[in-house]
Amino acid sequence: MSEVSRIASEVSEDESPRVRLTDAAVRWTDARRIKLNMPNAALRIGVKGGGCEGYTYVTDLTEDPPGPKDHVYEFSGLKVYVNDRSLRFLDGSVVDAKNTLMAQGLQFDNPQQATTCGCGATFSIKT
Repeated sequence: MSEVSRIASEVSEDESPRVRLTDAAVRWTDARRIKLNMPNAALRIGVKGGGCEGYTYVTDLTEDPPGPKDHVYEFSGLKVYVNDRSLRFLDGSVVDAKNTLMAQGLQFDNPQQATTCGCGATFSIKT
């Protein structure tokens, strides 16, 4: 995590946040919402199976309401949805924004993560 990144102020709708976003991640997502003309969209984050290490992170902007199994958090006005299945793999994670020559976008600092593949796109979970 960057030293200048800090956790965005959060207000949870259903519980204490088990996943956190930095201010930089909120700003990056807000810029994407404006660029895609989705100013009221929520950020859905999750995990899906696949890749050489077994799992990959997924992020998506959605204008749909949260599902019945979604945990809803709010960080500086940005609603974030995480479903039950993904939350067990993301518990304790901090999502930050990355902007380098190699990559740009949201980056997960996940204490549940054991290893990543060579390109960093997929990961395995600690057992």
